[in-house]
Amino acid sequence: MTSTLLETCRIPSAAAAAEELSVPLSFFDIKWLHFHPLRRLLFYDHPCSKPQFLSTVVPQLKHSLSLTLQHYLPVAGNLLYPSDTEKMPRLRYVAGDSVPVTVAESAADFETLTGNHARDADQFYAFLPPMPPIEEESDCKVVPVFAVQVTLFPGAGICIGLSNHHCLGDARSIVGFMSAWAEINRIGGDQEFLSKHSDSLPNFDRSFITDPNKIDAIFWKVMRNIPLKASSFPLPTNRVRSTFILHKSDIGKLKSAVAAPSSFVAAAAYVWSCMVKSGDKSDGDAPELFIIPADARGRTEPPVPANYFGNCIVSGVARAERGELAAEGGFAAAAEAIGGEIERKLNNRDEILKGAENWLSDIWKCFGMSVLGISGSPKFDLLNADFGWGRARKLEVLSIDGENYSMSLCNSRDSDGGLEVGLSLPRERMEAFAAVFADELAKM
Repeated sequence: MTSTLLETCRIPSAAAAAEELSVPLSFFDIKWLHFHPLRRLLFYDHPCSKPQFLSTVVPQLKHSLSLTLQHYLPVAGNLLYPSDTEKMPRLRYVAGDSVPVTVAESAADFETLTGNHARDADQFYAFLPPMPPIEEESDCKVVPVFAVQVTLFPGAGICIGLSNHHCLGDARSIVGFMSAWAEINRIGGDQEFLSKHSDSLPNFDRSFITDPNKIDAIFWKVMRNIPLKASSFPLPTNRVRSTFILHKSDIGKLKSAVAAPSSFVAAAAYVWSCMVKSGDKSDGDAPELFIIPADARGRTEPPVPANYFGNCIVSGVARAERGELAAEGGFAAAAEAIGGEIERKLNNRDEILKGAENWLSDIWKCFGMSVLGISGSPKFDLLNADFGWGRARKLEVLSIDGENYSMSLCNSRDSDGGLEVGLSLPRERMEAFAAVFADELAKM
């Protein structure tokens, strides 16, 4: 089921005459130069008609987006990828830059799309904006970093789809932008927003990232030799998407079973062990890896402020043998590996950035290995972005379609204190995972 295009436009910042803003990339940003765009869909219950949508909802969204961009200028800007490799890539905003917005309508079944059952992954791309093409300037390539699509499901709801280049910012940054846009749209202007959030407006100052070893130059020396490619959707995905709910009571059982220090460790370890148990369990000595992302703001010395806009993510790597995770005590082994890595590295100021100059080579060492990644965090809850239609009904993270295996994690809308796990897998593998997920939980 495709969507029907109603309008395409570009929304500039409402700032009357904003000066050019140039933001250098830190080593936290540069490592994402060749990563696929982050793609997310937010579905909202809002049963309006097409005339109401076009005459009221869309104009309000455009106006509030323009107001929000005044405070988030790089979102309307571009990534400059220099031809002269002695120069460094950067984000640039100049007056007149804008965000591409697509307005569409869909006859697809809103209830089916927002369900938790296995659904064809390909259909969701009809609600996602493609990133505009890369353009050329005399001394660099100009790479768009953000795009939006608003899709109406008449009489049922609205979907806001967003694509962003990872160099623009991490989950805290993008969720902060979306939350600001939603709040300004809901209250009808940005004056009240400014009075409430004047102390937490985004900060683009890269001097907060200490880099005495010039890791940014080390990373750029590697990245500049990789051809820059335009983004494309990973279609056909040959996958289905499902959502698995861990209720508050489930998480309590999981935490008690392995003495997990947090809900995150319990949920992540449970999904990891279920993934291994539902897959190919041959070669029990083979390593299984779980990538743990963590927001480094406040964890480094000196600390990076919470309102820093950009990337500030570190990753830990939990390791265990396949046979160990597939065995009866696999969940406990997974929890020990994840909890241990968090304690050893991610919660340790002395260790969190140690060896950062080797991050790229560490990533490439993982190629060809069995890896489960994670996207999103309950701490940065996109579902709370209320445009005036209430909390979002469903979040779908389409980025995980293009990766080997990855899960999304967010707070549950319908289960207070619960978590939602999103997965994108081939249908047979999804069925196998669902069976293990339910059986293991029933044993607790």
